[in-house]
Amino acid sequence: MAEYTVNKGIGRSPEFKGLKSQYLFIFAGGLLALFVMFVVMYMAGIDQWVCIGFGVTCASVLVWATFRLNAKYGEWGLMKLQALRRHPRYIINRKSFIRLFFPNHSKRRSV
Repeated sequence: MAEYTVNKGIGRSPEFKGLKSQYLFIFAGGLLALFVMFVVMYMAGIDQWVCIGFGVTCASVLVWATFRLNAKYGEWGLMKLQALRRHPRYIINRKSFIRLFFPNHSKRRSV
């Protein structure tokens, strides 16, 4: 029986066949979703060979895309890309120049 190592040390991210951290979850979730779609298609009465062809094609694309993302972005690159999309390009400040330095300037105290 084949023996696969999943984690190569304490404090290091999990790695399996070159896939690291979040790509493992993308890969496993994609295969699980593909299996569920295959079962639903088969139970709906779609021809068996169409289901198999669909499953093989989608699984091949999933494997290719996951390994390509892993090679392109690395271990933390995909998370950095998501963070970059959420980061604003510039900050808009619509306060007047005086109110930036004197926040209570417009409020006059009556004595």
